Amino acid sequence: MRILVTGGAGFIGSHYVRTLLAGGYPGFEDAEVTVFDKLTYAGNLANLAAVADNPRYRFVQGDICSAEDLDAVLPGHDAVVHFAAESHVDRSITGAAGFVLTNVLGAQQVFESALRAEVGRVVHVSTDEVYGSIDEGSWTEDHILEPNSPYSASKAGSDLIARAYAKTYGMNISITRCSNNYGPYHFPEKVIPLFVTNLLDGHKVPLYGEGANVRDWLFVDDHCRGIQLVLEKGRPGEYYNIGGGRELSNRELTEKLLEATERDWSYVDHIVDPRGGGHDLRYSVDYSKTGELGYAPRMSFEDGLALTVQWYRDNRAWWEPLKAAAATARA
Repeated sequence: MRILVTGGAGFIGSHYVRTLLAGGYPGFEDAEVTVFDKLTYAGNLANLAAVADNPRYRFVQGDICSAEDLDAVLPGHDAVVHFAAESHVDRSITGAAGFVLTNVLGAQQVFESALRAEVGRVVHVSTDEVYGSIDEGSWTEDHILEPNSPYSASKAGSDLIARAYAKTYGMNISITRCSNNYGPYHFPEKVIPLFVTNLLDGHKVPLYGEGANVRDWLFVDDHCRGIQLVLEKGRPGEYYNIGGGRELSNRELTEKLLEATERDWSYVDHIVDPRGGGHDLRYSVDYSKTGELGYAPRMSFEDGLALTVQWYRDNRAWWEPLKAAAATARA
């Protein structure tokens, strides 16, 4: 089995690759993996250092928006797991064009190249943000799409294109939609790694409003196991929610992060949310359909958070240069 992983140098993609090459998915212990990544600010070869010498691993730098790049690498692969995407809501609000280009056109180029190369299986990795916001209950996969930010709208577009390739061309494509991920190697612009690294350094953290926004938190390893199950058992043209089963308001999350880093509320700045209607109030996914494939989250939030905070304590050499580079870029 030869698997191409787009965006495999990013947070979630690299976890999937490391686990796959470590024999973490039964029946795929001998899989050969090609990571295809543009290495933008969020793609980091340090995320793959643990597998760099594995004879079943190959890295190719390329752009998913380039048919030429894709056609050079895709032939001979049995499956594609498509992680590559622009994924930060705040960045999409200040610069939507890049999100539409990468997430919509880029996904279409991946599917089109896979079709030309006669790749037998594709999994497109998406997000629960395509559903919008929900006041109560949880989204099932047939819920109407109501994206509220350029990021989530671009991902909704790519989901529909994936389904269209399954229906129009008979491709074996499935789509996953995950809730908020956390874990080691998470780029420090997202809320948990940003708060943890700021607090470890004795800096304040920004809490929008009263922290009323609610998210369902999913440990990255649980997410990747769900993706693997969909790769193995998912049906063409079908959507599969992957959730963590633990909803927390941003205020509750902040309390847990303060406790984990031994800080108090004096380290929190309450600021006006600059994102307006692009920032959804509550996310909640019903993942019972994926449960029929054998999925259930294994990591409790408390254990996962403790593991994550300790990883950032122990790996300053990984995140300090990233934060320094981001600060320089903003200057």
